[in-house]
Amino acid sequence: MPMDFIQANILTIAIAILSFIMLLWPGFRQSGKSVTTAQATQLINREDALIIDVRESHEYAAGHMPDARNIPLKDLAAKADELAGYKEKPLILVCASGVRSGQGCSQLEKLGFTKLNNLDGGVAAWEKAGLPIKRGSKKK
Repeated sequence: MPMDFIQANILTIAIAILSFIMLLWPGFRQSGKSVTTAQATQLINREDALIIDVRESHEYAAGHMPDARNIPLKDLAAKADELAGYKEKPLILVCASGVRSGQGCSQLEKLGFTKLNNLDGGVAAWEKAGLPIKRGSKKK
């Protein structure tokens, strides 16, 4: 009986599944080049890349990359004009694990930023690699 229903409605089921996938797809799409901690370090040292930490303020205060600027993801598009001088310069977006920063890269790409990099593994990977972490004070 269930097979009869599936066979009789296969086209409708396929359309429903495809619609569901298409609805979720933009949320999974991330822009920007994924970079490792070593590649991020090279971008910072060789190309003076700006680090944008898209986590919330309390997460940033708990531990962040040195010289990282905190602009929470929810505020990123509204504050993009503050980054206008970096439209053609390297930006490294970071968060806890790399998911929110990927979404941030997508937002900035739509606003014309061209050299976007997403730190693979986020601040957790940075800390695991033994690289410096600052705690406390917020840099805007």
